[in-house]
Formats: sequence, C-alpha cells, structure tokens
Amino acid sequence: MSESAVSGVQDMSVAAAFAGMRSVSPVTFRAGCPECRGSFELAAAALRLAIGATSRTTFYSFTCPDCGSLVRKPAGERIVELLTGGGVRTLRLHSTL
Repeated sequence: MSESAVSGVQDMSVAAAFAGMRSVSPVTFRAGCPECRGSFELAAAALRLAIGATSRTTFYSFTCPDCGSLVRKPAGERIVELLTGGGVRTLRLHSTL
C-alpha cells in the first residue's frame, strides 16, 4: 500500500466514511403459538434465548402477541445461530452440581 493511500484513510472523517450508508432494517423472526395457533413476526427484543449445558436445556421463549401465552420452544444449533446473529438477548444457564 502506498503512503498516500494510508494518509488518505487517516484524513477521512467519520461522516465521510459513513456517507451513503443506509440504515439497517430491524431483524424479525417468524414464530407461531401452539396455544392459539397464531402466526406472526417478532422483533429480536421480543425473544429470549437460554443456552444450557445440553440440548434439553437450550430454548427460546416469547410471549404470544395474540393470546398472551408464554411460549417456550427448543433451540438447536441452527436456531441458536440465527437468534444470536439477529440480536436476541441470550442467557447462559450454568448447571449446579
């Protein structure tokens, strides 16, 4: 890399660096309620992910916006990856032996 290219980057303002960028759309997740059979989309803030020591203790939960039921569903590796990548708050459960 040439010296002029490096100095050009150092002289760039934050406003210039981010000029032209668009805002990012919030992530939404499709979900369903086993109680009322409702189908809807939820923002990341509406979901919680609990990661336990085993697959049986790893789950996500949310409150159904249609009927108000608390819904808890198992979360495999792919679901954990999608939820954490989408900004869902995560709680790590520690086992006590």
